[in-house]
Amino acid sequence: MKKPNKKVIGYFAASKGGDVACDGPACIVAGSYKTLKAYLDITAPKSSAEMKIRKTWFSEIMTGMKMGGVYAFDRESYDKFAPLAREAGMDCGDFDFKPDADGGMKFCVVSRP
Repeated sequence: MKKPNKKVIGYFAASKGGDVACDGPACIVAGSYKTLKAYLDITAPKSSAEMKIRKTWFSEIMTGMKMGGVYAFDRESYDKFAPLAREAGMDCGDFDFKPDADGGMKFCVVSRP
């Protein structure tokens, strides 16, 4: 079994200049490359091609949160993140991922208190 800090939670996107794909103030973490690519194509088609999508691990997310980072998880990535975060002492409850509109996506926004 993989250690929690070595567990891949999902994917995030960043430009060469260091800009990260966000939903408001939160860095987006999607459970799959395909899901993140589709979201980027819909929300920012011009900058989507400039973004590099890569895996992100639990330890990276926790380090980011310790530095004040806020993350927006889709259902697939949250289902991977939440149990590990609970083990680390975070209060991660259930979240309703039903989109507000057909074809939309809904994210659970998490930050470390």
